[in-house]
Amino acid sequence: MKFIPHDYQQYAIQFLTEHPVAALLLDMGLGKTVTTLTAINELLFDRFEIRRVLVIAPLRVARDTWSAEVQKWEHLKHLRYSIAVGTAEERKQALLARTDICILNRENIRWLVEESGIPFNFDMLVIDELSGFKNHQTKRFKALMKVRPKVKRIVGLTGTPSSNGLMDLWAEFRLLDMGQRLGRFIGQYRTAYFQPDKRNGMVVYSYKPLPQAEKQIYDKISDITISMKAIDYLQMPELLMTESRVQLSKQEAERYKQLKQDLVLDLPEGEITATNAAALSNKLCQMSNGAIYDDENNMIPIHSRKLDALEDMIESANGKPVLVAYWFKHDRTRITERLRKLGVVYQEIKSAESIKNWNSRKLQVALIHPASAGHGLNLQAGGNFLVWFGLTWSLELYQQTNARLWRQGQQSETVVIQHIITKGTIDEHILKALQAKDETQTALMQAVKAEIGGSR
Repeated sequence: MKFIPHDYQQYAIQFLTEHPVAALLLDMGLGKTVTTLTAINELLFDRFEIRRVLVIAPLRVARDTWSAEVQKWEHLKHLRYSIAVGTAEERKQALLARTDICILNRENIRWLVEESGIPFNFDMLVIDELSGFKNHQTKRFKALMKVRPKVKRIVGLTGTPSSNGLMDLWAEFRLLDMGQRLGRFIGQYRTAYFQPDKRNGMVVYSYKPLPQAEKQIYDKISDITISMKAIDYLQMPELLMTESRVQLSKQEAERYKQLKQDLVLDLPEGEITATNAAALSNKLCQMSNGAIYDDENNMIPIHSRKLDALEDMIESANGKPVLVAYWFKHDRTRITERLRKLGVVYQEIKSAESIKNWNSRKLQVALIHPASAGHGLNLQAGGNFLVWFGLTWSLELYQQTNARLWRQGQQSETVVIQHIITKGTIDEHILKALQAKDETQTALMQAVKAEIGGSR
């Protein structure tokens, strides 16, 4: 296929070739992979500024997406690439192969740097989903920082750079510019731009930005960052966000209230105990969805309100494909049991074959777990209706999952995203939190937004 770049893509390609350090905050669906590959192609064969590129990406994206883009576009087909996933021996063969680009899943960056024994001979680094390095305490972050000085060009790609707030940005930009803009130490960053929020004596649990922090941070990073939202540059389909609320019975609501207040719930089938606030949140989410794991990890059904609502949605779709996002394993178990009972043709999106079946519209329902299939999957050809059976606290996973359908190439004029919310439960708080986080996200994207044909 011949690549005819949009104006915004041409702008981004030029930005990458002219900036040795670059952060591209490209909204989902804007074609960040082909844009980056085109810039790499120019740097390799027109400008002769680099010799070999390491791309680090989530596993499925590393395995499927980057190679598919190389094969798809005429101007990239000469690029030699290897995919370093699989066994240690398979990864070594890919890394030692004479290729222009080597693609590695981010889970193995520590293995490459500290265990493989293979010299780090890459002079350009591309981090797909930069937000995967937002925690400076992870082993992957520390390993990559060890070899960062060896790289003369680096690109960070993401659509959600601050999914949990501005604190996320420090580690991401520390990796990109070695601390030039936001400081070399997280303590410096906290002191300069934040103040303690929730605390217990001397122990601080969270921080909130100082009054002028947002603008100051955005100004600091603006020279190496461009941001683009899909809705500004593409003819995107209309996005309809709706909520379908279900009501617990009096007995079910009492059980929910008891667990919330006492952290213990006695049921005929077993006992449920929440040892801390995080465990309680997890248990309440499970109850909202309709089942819960007891202390022996056995599934105990609580209600079928969401299953009934999902069944009604599938029926009202009149045979049109429905993509269903679930969170817990017992969600998947109960959903698939209901689908089998209804005689619905379904698959879980977890392989190339299931993606193909969905996009060719062979499935009436497809199940998707945001954590394993949120990034990099093109599912827009298969349908335009997504149902959130169970929500996630992660804005990044939430937005990325929505973007599987609401993206460039969607043939329908409207994409409908339906949330099944259990009234009076933690569901309502999660949805509210996602909306609040999105305000910070949008502010960042707006602050460093690229204006094609003008200045940022």
